[in-house]
Amino acid sequence: MQDYVWYASYGSNLSEDRFMCYIKGGKPAGAKKIYEGCSDKSNPVDQKAIEIPHELYFAKSAQVWSGGGVCFINPQINNEANTLAKMYLITKSQFIDVVKQENKTNESLNVDLNKVKEHKSLITIENSWYGNLLHLGNEEHSPIFTFTNQGYLHDEINSPNHHYLKTIIRGLVDSHKLSEVQIVDYLSSKKGVSKNQIHNIITEL
Repeated sequence: MQDYVWYASYGSNLSEDRFMCYIKGGKPAGAKKIYEGCSDKSNPVDQKAIEIPHELYFAKSAQVWSGGGVCFINPQINNEANTLAKMYLITKSQFIDVVKQENKTNESLNVDLNKVKEHKSLITIENSWYGNLLHLGNEEHSPIFTFTNQGYLHDEINSPNHHYLKTIIRGLVDSHKLSEVQIVDYLSSKKGVSKNQIHNIITEL
């Protein structure tokens, strides 16, 4: 399946319902933005849970999530990080459209994914939140990609808003079948989020 790639999500796109707003278009629950969707609105061919060796944290202030922090990963590999993610098998053109939507650009984007594979990390959109594409390996002959910031945002750590964190928790339950205790243990170790936030949301689920 040479025209397909795996997109690995470690944030709100752990939730399939939320991710499908990037594919089909629509407004995620609790968000303030309507997404256009991909030019190709076909469903993902497959999806799988995955762990990635990059540290997860919450940072910046996202207007779409009422000013709360959103997920990033440190672009530097950390084999002890074991960040939980979910990957979707989509077309290359869909992946590029997802990158454009995440980075709030409608401009044409030419990305050499072979170059991303070669260098493992490639800045494709300068000065953007998620302009750094990472190659995480391969699964069933298709490459696995994700994206993050070009550096570690030490000075911009920020707690997520309620709806954003709730979306992530639902995604973790669906994709990794985590128990309440496992959710608290996993998320409370991440910079920018507190146990109280996590417990408050779990009581609603």
